[in-house]
Amino acid sequence: MADGEFLPKLKRVLFKLLAAVVILPAAGYGIWAWAALKFVYASGERSGYVQKLSKKGWLCKTWEGELAMSNVPGSAPQIFDFTVPDDKTAAEIQKRMGQRVSLRYEQHPRLPNACFGETSYFVTGAEVQDSLGAPAPPRPGGA
Repeated sequence: MADGEFLPKLKRVLFKLLAAVVILPAAGYGIWAWAALKFVYASGERSGYVQKLSKKGWLCKTWEGELAMSNVPGSAPQIFDFTVPDDKTAAEIQKRMGQRVSLRYEQHPRLPNACFGETSYFVTGAEVQDSLGAPAPPRPGGA
């Protein structure tokens, strides 16, 4: 083999090795993350009182919260941990803290890492409820 053919062949081998070690796993990770966020495993609503909502994380800041759910007054509440994907929805929930709310959520299990959120339950909206669980009537003045 001539010296002129060796370097281009080595470059092709190194490029293929780079593709196999770096590019293919990165592409696989991207497809996994996209699929986990795109497809909804379950969706629904949960009612109770939001007792915590905070923005957490070292590198990836996400809104994490807790909803205390109790069907019978005086009984210990069940805690529903959730993630809020955007600041607008988090502000909507913060305005309703201290009131009985119904949170709409989507479940996205098996997310690749915690940068998407600490839980697989992503809250997409909140609605105030009266004490019987029905949506509360609008306040006078549109507030």
